Amino acid sequence: MFPEELHRQIKETAIIAVLVIDKVSDAIPLAQSLLKGGINAMELTLRTDAALDSLRAIRDEVPEMLAGIGTILTTDQVDEVVAAGAAFGVAPGLNRRIVEHAQDKGLPFGPGIATPSDIEQGLELGCKTLKYFPAETAGGLAHLKNMSAPYQHLGIDFIPLGGLNADNMNDYLASPLISAIGGSWIAKRDVIANQDWETIESNARTARANADQARR
Repeated sequence: MFPEELHRQIKETAIIAVLVIDKVSDAIPLAQSLLKGGINAMELTLRTDAALDSLRAIRDEVPEMLAGIGTILTTDQVDEVVAAGAAFGVAPGLNRRIVEHAQDKGLPFGPGIATPSDIEQGLELGCKTLKYFPAETAGGLAHLKNMSAPYQHLGIDFIPLGGLNADNMNDYLASPLISAIGGSWIAKRDVIANQDWETIESNARTARANADQARR
């Protein structure tokens, strides 16, 4: 589901900022702040009406940002995300109908998993990069290592999200199971709403330094 070049980009960036945007006017300065801090991949969640227009604005004005869409829950949303030009899509869970529709539309897609049964369904659908959600409350990295052990020879990897932060991110990124992490703490919704671009840039810079250290 993730083309080789896209998968390489995601592994290289190591961090995907996960964002909730309420105003389209915040999209460009947000993307620029993340880039200044060294993060060049983001997931705009479909939790507000501003998400898709924000994606379009970022694609037009900040093309160096790898911008995808998260919280895709319906086939109609898949269509909207494709029309908006998302680089990839992800979901919190694994819905066969959504995955197959994304495949039909050519949208690189990472469904969410939390159990071995989820992993097997994802593999059956051809998905080898899977979103591990909610990572920390599902058992964290230790649970992921044990759960994925029977499938590692098949070349799968994971993007964990949920409960990750500057203190635990390196543990995840040091594991060969992890292609990248999802970081919602880097630019929280209220910080974006307050247009505190300096804090977002600082958080991004710290996350980038941590990721570079973990991957060395």
